[in-house]
Amino acid sequence: MEQKKNIDLTTFKLDDFFSTQEDRDEDKKEKVEIIDLSLIDDFPEHPFKVQENEDLSKLKESIKDNGVLEPIIVRKKENNRYEIIAGHRRKFASELLGNNFIPCIVRDMTKEEAIVYMVDSNLHRTNILPSEKAKAYKMKMNALKAQGKRNDLTSSPLATKLDTATLVGKEQGESRDQVYRYIKLNDLIPELLDMVDNSVLNEKPAIALRPAVEISYLSKDEQEMLFNSIEYSDATPSHAQAIKLRKESELNGLTEEFIENLMNEEKPNQITKIKISENKIKSVMPKNYKVNNMEDFIVKAVEYYSRHLNRDRER
Repeated sequence: MEQKKNIDLTTFKLDDFFSTQEDRDEDKKEKVEIIDLSLIDDFPEHPFKVQENEDLSKLKESIKDNGVLEPIIVRKKENNRYEIIAGHRRKFASELLGNNFIPCIVRDMTKEEAIVYMVDSNLHRTNILPSEKAKAYKMKMNALKAQGKRNDLTSSPLATKLDTATLVGKEQGESRDQVYRYIKLNDLIPELLDMVDNSVLNEKPAIALRPAVEISYLSKDEQEMLFNSIEYSDATPSHAQAIKLRKESELNGLTEEFIENLMNEEKPNQITKIKISENKIKSVMPKNYKVNNMEDFIVKAVEYYSRHLNRDRER
């Protein structure tokens, strides 16, 4: 004989008997709240810069015409204030427009969950600066470590075992080693870190990522000396020069003289190469003139012409 299953009706709420599935799904949706902007604090040590550029101007125009279409994400703090997790640009644009309120979704998140969400919601942007990525990667790895994920920030940057850096890199399409390179940029003094950003902004002076990583191993005082040398010589170190700086720092410590001599070296990419067609040179050479070394002929011709110009000036 088939046994009947007993149903414990005490586990159901009265509303469950009279609400539809659509009603229950609606209850689970996040509610949009209109919150006073003065009650919303920026995320602590937010790594992404909000710049007043063309994109922000377009965002301001959109908010002015249509309002904030996508609510910002915040979490509640203990003092009845809120902390913004995602939407810093929308908040800043609203403040510039003189708005007092903004639509928000309030989420219950731990500090670590908020950091991971904040980083992930910004890393999809284009034109992220190296300094932003450096700080963001470090914040996310520390947050994942606090959450109990596998992580080893103290290991060698070139270690191969699976850890949080591998996870972070995979999500961003970058290798584990590349993640550690970016994190190492946090050891640069601000002036040199700005130069790394310049490599993306196409501004001068600029330092590429790989030499910047080598420079990050120098002490703060040595970095200050290098910065002064860059300012004086108007040149930045190549990757090869940066490796020499790091080695000298580890072996003997850097001096201003060593840095100056190294920075005054002519880099291969700084040597100006002049290309002249061989036929063009032969066309101006005497027909009976035998030349074993064409470069020697060009130098002698330039020297002769230079003396000619000097005589004309002396007349």
